[in-house]
Amino acid sequence: MLNKAILQGRLVADPELNHTQSGTAVISFRIACDRDYKSKDPNAQNADFITIVAWRKTAEFVNRYFTKGDIILLEGAIQVRNYTDKDGNKRYVTEVVADHINFCGSKKEGQNGGNHQRGGDYEPSVRYDEPSGNHPNFTELDEDDGDLPW
Repeated sequence: MLNKAILQGRLVADPELNHTQSGTAVISFRIACDRDYKSKDPNAQNADFITIVAWRKTAEFVNRYFTKGDIILLEGAIQVRNYTDKDGNKRYVTEVVADHINFCGSKKEGQNGGNHQRGGDYEPSVRYDEPSGNHPNFTELDEDDGDLPW
């Protein structure tokens, strides 16, 4: 079976890092993904707001380098979970669990458009992968062609 989501969007709020009782880092945030078409109705929603969850080193990476308004590119899997609320109603949550996170946009856009005080200098040629969940692979690219954001 295949369950893979690739999304690009803007963070709608600053992500907030939390830890489980056992100390595992987890972060949850929402991104706005513009739709390919625009409705003629001026009151229509032209973007989808998608909840993203990241764990461990990926969560720490997002917390350090991303803030509200930044463009993010990610890969992950769609997860549906359910719970019972305080009134006894069954609720369902659909979210994307991200395992690959990329900067998106040029260095110039990052320095002028985003607030990157959490992690110091913005470095768009960095990609963070955590495919196994426990063995991070942080890679800096050697080449800079000036046009590509990653």
